[in-house]
Amino acid sequence: MSKNLILSFCPEEPYQDKEEVVLWMNTVGPYHNRQETYKYFSLPFCGGSKKSIDHYHETLGEALQGVELEFSGLDIKFKDDVMQTTYCERELDKPTRDAFVYAIKNHYWYQMYIDDLPIWGIVGEADENGEDYYLWTYKKLEIGYNGNRIVDVNLTSEGKVKLVPNTKIQMSYSVKWKKSDVKFEDRFQLCLKLEARAQPAIKEPGFLEI
Repeated sequence: MSKNLILSFCPEEPYQDKEEVVLWMNTVGPYHNRQETYKYFSLPFCGGSKKSIDHYHETLGEALQGVELEFSGLDIKFKDDVMQTTYCERELDKPTRDAFVYAIKNHYWYQMYIDDLPIWGIVGEADENGEDYYLWTYKKLEIGYNGNRIVDVNLTSEGKVKLVPNTKIQMSYSVKWKKSDVKFEDRFQLCLKLEARAQPAIKEPGFLEI
């Protein structure tokens, strides 16, 4: 089973082929209380190995929300596909596991940005009895482009891994680029339609489908 949600927001700059595309990490918090948010890396997520970006400018998300986004460390280039790649490994010592379990119990979601497009993902899920907890470890990104513009982003969370104490988990990602008929000036309208579809998709805590 996988979880996915697509959201779009506002315009950014055009790209050249293979130009750097930055994935920004924003906040994490409980789905049922959108006012309670924390920095993404306040949970013991690990980032990618890329430590710097080629250029930086304040994003619209930062300007509107008054937050400082954090670089994911993932290497993404315009129209350059990335096969599933492990970008970090995290040891599940007691504090780390406890933090993830707490987040899953409280139905934590996280938010990211690509080209000012918000992307939402769920941290993990519990089994039906609430005894075992699972983390989604694979971020599968599909990015739609029209010409030299990004017009939509789809995140599918896969790689469900049981949180077993004192083991190690690997985090991975992939990027698939696809041509899209969505016009750049229409991507905000697409956002509204998809968000409206996504809201009633919460059938039970921790479950999302589109």
